[in-house]
Amino acid sequence: MKYILDSKLLALKLHEFNMEKIFDQAKQLPFTLQKYEPDEVILFEGMEAKSLLFLVEGKVKITSSVETGKSLLLRFVQPFSIIGDVELIRDVPVQSQVKAVDPCLLIGLHFNYIKHHEMDNAKFLHTLLEHVSYKLQTCTTASRVNLLASVENKFASYLMSTLSPDSENNFGIEIRTSNMKEIADLLGTTYRHLNRVIHSLSQKNIIERDNSFIRILNWAKLEELSNGIRYK
Repeated sequence: MKYILDSKLLALKLHEFNMEKIFDQAKQLPFTLQKYEPDEVILFEGMEAKSLLFLVEGKVKITSSVETGKSLLLRFVQPFSIIGDVELIRDVPVQSQVKAVDPCLLIGLHFNYIKHHEMDNAKFLHTLLEHVSYKLQTCTTASRVNLLASVENKFASYLMSTLSPDSENNFGIEIRTSNMKEIADLLGTTYRHLNRVIHSLSQKNIIERDNSFIRILNWAKLEELSNGIRYK
């Protein structure tokens, strides 16, 4: 992680996401601008959170550990999103691991400042409520998918959550075939089983696998297999 000392960029991002409507801009709020590289962990599960983070650029992956020591995928998060709201409100350690998928910019605001100056700010509290409610909705969906859906359905949902029909021919680093072991773990299955699912989807001409990437050939069929569920 790197702190970016660029007041113009910070002001641009605050304006881009209408944060002046959440906080009183007449005050000099102690915002920080933080940059994370792909695959860099932003928050480790169980650590003490110190700042509320606002994702303003990039995409992050939220996972939760299970008893086996592996992690299950909960959702992907894109701007504008708040990270650390539960930890702020409940005063608990970080509940899930947060990891950058691609280069990310986050605006941070220290918990101590918030607790002393913003907890009677109705606009701020309303924004927190919106994000916590959405987080509950997506976590409920992810739990249902992880418990009840087949690996084929979960993999289809994963692909649809990561991509869109407007994507380029390759999927980028998240869908490189070298990452299949990690993806299998995130979906709560084995590498061997996921390979069988990929082979089956390839046989049905829904996806194509080469030495480095997996490509989608039939978006409509993949959408059908995902049952409209997204890890978002």
